[in-house]
Amino acid sequence: MILALEIAFGLIALAGALSAALLKDPYAKLIALGILVSGALPFIVDRGYLDVAIVASLIAPISTIFVLMAVRRAET
Repeated sequence: MILALEIAFGLIALAGALSAALLKDPYAKLIALGILVSGALPFIVDRGYLDVAIVASLIAPISTIFVLMAVRRAET
């Protein structure tokens, strides 16, 4: 992978991890986890694990929907 892209994706993953650790709002934390996954997926693809990348890219949005439903239920 190109060094500039590695640095950019690493910074995206790091920003997602830091914001997920520091934010208290559950919705903001979910967005931060999405940013973390988007920064980590190119590294998985770069290593050649395309099946793992496909499964992770399918599971992340579906799990986000279920977590959002659980958070909404807890608030009401």
